[in-house]
Amino acid sequence: QPGDGEGLGRPVGDIPPGQGSVLLEEIKATAAGTAAGTSVDLARLGVQVFSCGAVGDDALGDLLLALLDKEGVDTRHVLRKPGQRTSATILPIRPNGERPALHAPGAPPLSEPGLPPGALSARRGGDEPPVLHTGGPDAPGPFAGEPLQVLARAAKDRGFLVTLDVLRAGDTSTFDRLRPLLADCDWFMPNEDQLRQFTGETDLGKAIAAARAAGAARVAVTRGADGCSLDWGDGVLDVPAIDVPVIDTTGCGDAFDAGFITALLTGGDYEQAAWLAAACGPLVATGRGSGARLPRRGARPHPPQT
Repeated sequence: QPGDGEGLGRPVGDIPPGQGSVLLEEIKATAAGTAAGTSVDLARLGVQVFSCGAVGDDALGDLLLALLDKEGVDTRHVLRKPGQRTSATILPIRPNGERPALHAPGAPPLSEPGLPPGALSARRGGDEPPVLHTGGPDAPGPFAGEPLQVLARAAKDRGFLVTLDVLRAGDTSTFDRLRPLLADCDWFMPNEDQLRQFTGETDLGKAIAAARAAGAARVAVTRGADGCSLDWGDGVLDVPAIDVPVIDTTGCGDAFDAGFITALLTGGDYEQAAWLAAACGPLVATGRGSGARLPRRGARPHPPQT
């Protein structure tokens, strides 16, 4: 999915009553979400990325595609849906970096089955397989069921690695709907709260085991200040979080996904992938907005914003 247009403002301590107003330090527009945010971060890390899915034919869709194009994401396979709006999210960033989300869904659930000719036939150079990353399949809509499962199976049949991250915390009924897709998933990559609510298990170890029992071959769970945990069947790995001055936690999970996928694409093992992912997430938290502070491959990172 091409993702959301996202507007963030910081710092927001309180919403003023009535028609009151408050001055903010910054208001910023970004391409974000479990698909677009990861796509942007992958492009910054030097990975060739194309995005597919649907956006509306509105001005926000124009902006979202322009933001993706600017980051080097190939948007030729994105569909414009006449008369539909583009998904959008408003994020009021609290002084401590937390960010509640105000979301208006749009065109992504109307994505069409399959991909344009040639999209799945493109193979990377080298020995590592290409990756199909699915962002937000828990969102309801006609594409999120069988059409997406068919797409994942087609990718697997062509030797792709399939990764999956979810948009929001759900419940066991949502998880049941995802089970057929998990069967073709090489890495399921939710956060800790999402995994617990999906599986109904409060114990993290049992929640990971439930996800693997549901069909996920491997599970990588982000745990905020507690780092991340991986289970790939033959081993379990816990990687601690890196302590950083937090400005904004927007997009940390997307950066984790991008770091993890990048390591796998460049021949890293699971432990190396976990450490790169665990570095990318906190790095984004030191800036403002999805993908902030993540340097382009080969560029020197700037010092954290204060």
